[in-house]
Amino acid sequence: MTTTVRVPEERSARVPAEQRGPGRDRDSVRLLVSCGTEVSHHAFVELPRRLRAGDLLIVNTSPTLAAAVDGWIGHARVVVHFSTRGDDGRWAVELRDPDGRGTTRARAGGPAGTEVRLAGDVRLVLEEPLTPYGSRLWWGRVSEPDVPGLLRRHGRPIRYSYTQRDQPLSVYQTVFALPSADGGGSAEMPSAARPFTARLVAELVSRGVQFAPITLHTGVASAEAHEPPYPERYEVPEASARLINAARAGEGRILAVGTTAVRAVESAVDAGGVVRARKGWTDLVVTPERGVRVVDGLLTGLHEPEASHLLMLEAIAGRAAIERSYGEALSGLYLWHEFGDVHLILPEGPHTESCSSNCR
Repeated sequence: MTTTVRVPEERSARVPAEQRGPGRDRDSVRLLVSCGTEVSHHAFVELPRRLRAGDLLIVNTSPTLAAAVDGWIGHARVVVHFSTRGDDGRWAVELRDPDGRGTTRARAGGPAGTEVRLAGDVRLVLEEPLTPYGSRLWWGRVSEPDVPGLLRRHGRPIRYSYTQRDQPLSVYQTVFALPSADGGGSAEMPSAARPFTARLVAELVSRGVQFAPITLHTGVASAEAHEPPYPERYEVPEASARLINAARAGEGRILAVGTTAVRAVESAVDAGGVVRARKGWTDLVVTPERGVRVVDGLLTGLHEPEASHLLMLEAIAGRAAIERSYGEALSGLYLWHEFGDVHLILPEGPHTESCSSNCR
């Protein structure tokens, strides 16, 4: 999305919603609803009234890892962000420099052979860049085979400079997160689902809204480079594929909770438009040119205007709709990033209510 819009620094959510005042919970955020170019403003707790019986929410069950670990290269301190575990046991990692304020700043990766000392006498050796197009992420080999255990003992959640302070890992887990059998998870929280509470999920179920779980383990994004996503591990279970296909055959709307859910389910659709049970790696980048074949709408956070995620939003809603909704979010003083407000994109077209009805 080519745009001159800039998000003021003060629009970054610095702490979770439940820490902004007494009586607040995760669902104490705002909800921007758009349908075409029509936009309306709500509280997130109104979400059940914006949906209807038969709608299907695709949710990501990936847990968030304590993926940031302190290390040393010689006498210099670095912070290692563990991104993705490869099939050969190596990990894609990003090295960053401490900035003296509890967060980090970008650091050039490599060179090959660089050794990083981690806690517990563990060694990480960089071997090669993740892709030939950049050097931010590198494949590295860790002397400790149980990296998830290393992260549990010595890691902390990845934190970016716009946040106010360190938070416990529980703050970065969504209500849908489930432990993985192999200890895997996401380097960064699938944050679109963060405002959901057990109470809100129960209300949605009572109104006839269904849930289809998928898993996509997110890698490390870049707060500076706005790069397209790297290949990520995903799984669409058989039961969820059946739920999605059944909802599509009826009049239910398929609404993804987060761009990770879009990437997973759009990677599992065959040439005939049927969602299949699949797992493995996806390198899919959803763009307006590629379009979407499964999802009708999306619940998502607010992304930086340069972020590749906005191309996915344009693929779902169209450029004019996204530009209008982002203009409304800026003028309405919405909060950005993982602790911020959320945006519900509802579809236009057959088997849907009018946009005026949806946005009312």
